[in-house]
Amino acid sequence: MKNNDKEKRESDKQDKYMSSVKVGAKGQIVIPKEAREMFNIEPGDTLVLLADVERGIAIQRLDYFDKIADEIFSGKYKPDSNENNEHLIGFAKGIKDVR
Repeated sequence: MKNNDKEKRESDKQDKYMSSVKVGAKGQIVIPKEAREMFNIEPGDTLVLLADVERGIAIQRLDYFDKIADEIFSGKYKPDSNENNEHLIGFAKGIKDVR
């Protein structure tokens, strides 16, 4: 592949995307190609689905959360001294258990 082709594709990438999707009979959705390309989602990738009644649903690549879990376990993440860290440890363990 020519360098110019790669540079053009990189410059064509959008930083925002909006689409509608339909939920199928089995409760599945298809992530549109543009969104998959934007986030480098490939077949076989593991995604994490977060749901909150008040805030909605978010889907993120597992490797993003792996980085967060690694920071929590390594001690790099420094929460406020008044913050209870138990929920962070539980969160990090949950992420690692997904694998």
